[in-house]
Amino acid sequence: MLDEVESLGASVVALSPQIPAESQVTVEKNDVTFHVLSDLNNAVAKRYRLVFSLPDDLRKVYRQLGIDLSQVNGNDSWELPIPATYVIGQDGIVKAMSADGDYVPRMEPQDILTALRALAAS
Repeated sequence: MLDEVESLGASVVALSPQIPAESQVTVEKNDVTFHVLSDLNNAVAKRYRLVFSLPDDLRKVYRQLGIDLSQVNGNDSWELPIPATYVIGQDGIVKAMSADGDYVPRMEPQDILTALRALAAS
């Protein structure tokens, strides 16, 4: 849907707590074609109150899976952002958003397009 988003005059930008080198690996591995910015130490996510600390049992699971968040994120905080989507107008006002403590539910692509179409029409 990236083409449709861009045809409505919008851009997709992702924020990641990963250090830039790790974000680049993810971008290349997944053939990502939109901007991925590094949110070091979750600075932006913290401003939006979208950060949680992994509990000890999940830290153990991550380690068993070979996921070293201290290397990937460049700190020992074991903090991750809650997945969130924001549609922000040119005026800086949030027009639509979605955030859920459960990392699985995400804003439906059709809802993003609906919000962008409303912005384009205004």
